[in-house]
Amino acid sequence: MSKLRSIVDTRSLHSVPTAQAEPPRVGSPTLGECMASSVRRYLADLDGTPCREGLYVRLLREVEAPLLREVLAWSDGNQSRAADVLGIHRATLRKKLRELGIV
Repeated sequence: MSKLRSIVDTRSLHSVPTAQAEPPRVGSPTLGECMASSVRRYLADLDGTPCREGLYVRLLREVEAPLLREVLAWSDGNQSRAADVLGIHRATLRKKLRELGIV
C-alpha cells in the first residue's frame, strides 16, 4: 500500500494542472451577471437609437478580441494552453488570432 501511495504522490508532483472552471466566490458577480449589467448600461446609453449592425453581431465582434488577448496573456503566450482553456482547437485559436491581428 505504501508503494502505491508513493507512486501516486510522485505522479501528482509531475502532473500538469488542467484548466477547470472555478466556482464564483461568494459575493462576486458571475460572468453572466457582469455581461447582463454591461448590456443594460449599453442599451440605456443608446436611449432607443438602434445599433446599425445589430447588438448581437457588435457584441461578439467587440468581446472576442479582448477575450483572446486576456486568455493568451494568462497562459503566458502558450497557445495550446489558451486553446484548451477556451475549449477550442489550437488551429482555430491561431486562425482567430491572425484574423483579429493579435499575433
